[in-house]
Amino acid sequence: MASSQTIAARQRFFGAEAVDPVSGAVREDQVLVSWFGCASFAVAMGGVVFLLDAWVPRGATSGYVPTGPEEVAALDPAAIFIGHGHFDHAADAGAIARASGAVVYGTAEHCATARKQVGGAELACQELGSSKSAPGDRYDFELAPGLSVTAVRHLHSARTPRREGPDASAPVRPKPGLHDIRIHRPGLADVRHLARHLLAPEGGVLLYQFRRGDFVLTWHDSSGPLLDKAPHVLDVLRALPASDVHIGAIQGYNQFTNGLHDSRRYIEALRPKVFVPNHHDNWLPLITARGEAFRTPLHEELAWMPEGARPEVRMLLDRDDYLAPGRLAFDPAPRD
Repeated sequence: MASSQTIAARQRFFGAEAVDPVSGAVREDQVLVSWFGCASFAVAMGGVVFLLDAWVPRGATSGYVPTGPEEVAALDPAAIFIGHGHFDHAADAGAIARASGAVVYGTAEHCATARKQVGGAELACQELGSSKSAPGDRYDFELAPGLSVTAVRHLHSARTPRREGPDASAPVRPKPGLHDIRIHRPGLADVRHLARHLLAPEGGVLLYQFRRGDFVLTWHDSSGPLLDKAPHVLDVLRALPASDVHIGAIQGYNQFTNGLHDSRRYIEALRPKVFVPNHHDNWLPLITARGEAFRTPLHEELAWMPEGARPEVRMLLDRDDYLAPGRLAFDPAPRD
């Protein structure tokens, strides 16, 4: 039986109609995804609740996302999957894991960082290689009966020389959304939290695919220059089952030189029906912009793909789509 705090948190993230008001169980006949900033998502799949990354944006825009680590921990997630260790992805992992008992999944360095965040306290953490693991390395396991997971080592976003030729993508350089700093001023505790975790190491980068029955959900919180630096990883991704839903990062260092070219390569390899962008909101307004700035560039990038291969785009826009129950609800109907 879930606590009243867990029932309330799950109803807020996944919708009151999706959560049993007595037991707190989340309905099993849908895949429910709730965005809480940057690349962080709460997921209910087969009734199992887990997190993709673990950071509630705060600092320059404290309060921009209408939740906090305490409410995220109250979801009582079974697991926290870390894409990479930078502060904007994993700075709350240790605290949430300690409060909820969730198992952290990530590289050895991600595990070490999560434990450091809580003063060296012991946390359950499943190591999936280390920062020295090779791009393309694959790890397969079960999160729960009938819910399988594949993690694939890939690359963090990085700038590469400007590509030339007919398939060159236009740079994406939106103006920083400085107006949001005036709307949401940071408190001293949030400034201190940001300062403590600002230089957290990457610790390796992992992409995760979740499968239950015929339904496939794939997520990654960074999109690296695979074609230029590790093309064999694209072959590993092509060998995975095609994604029903692909949640992928589109903001990154290479956008200033090569636009969203790297993101498109992930989409082409993973072959999703629905693509959901992440890491595209105004999480750090000194350098970032609101998600609307990426709508046109994303559709222009997808236009390079054959029309029949282009996914439906489910564009998430800050701030309306944070914690928006039903915005990302999917019916895992059997395939034909």
